[in-house]
Amino acid sequence: MDHIAGRIAEIARNIEIVGADNATRFGFTQVPNFLLKAPDLSAGAKLTYAMLLHYAWANDYCFPGQERLADDMGAGKRSVIRFLQELETAGFIAVTRRGLGKSNVYQLFLQPTKKPRKTG
Repeated sequence: MDHIAGRIAEIARNIEIVGADNATRFGFTQVPNFLLKAPDLSAGAKLTYAMLLHYAWANDYCFPGQERLADDMGAGKRSVIRFLQELETAGFIAVTRRGLGKSNVYQLFLQPTKKPRKTG
C-alpha cells in the first residue's frame, strides 16, 4: 500500500489551505480522535486539551498558567478552570497543584483513564 504522502496529489480536496507558509511557520498540534469524538466533553474542554498538547509537544513539559491558557484560547480564566475540571473528571488529564502563585503541572493521557459513558 502506498503511503498517503506519495498519493497526496491524487486526493480530491474539499478544503483549500491558503497561505500555507504562514500556517506551517507556527506548526501544528495533533489531537487524538478519541478526544475529538468524546461525546461527554464540551468544545471548550477539547480546545483546552489541544492547547495543553501544544505546550507539551513544543516544550516537552506542560505547566502553563491558567491566565496564559485563557489568553491563548480567547476564553476567560473561570471558563478555563471549568474546562480543566471537566477534563480531569473525565480522566483525560491529571493536575498536580504546586501551590499559591505557581502554575499547575498537567499530565495528559493519550488514552482516557476512565471509560467514556456510552450513549444511545
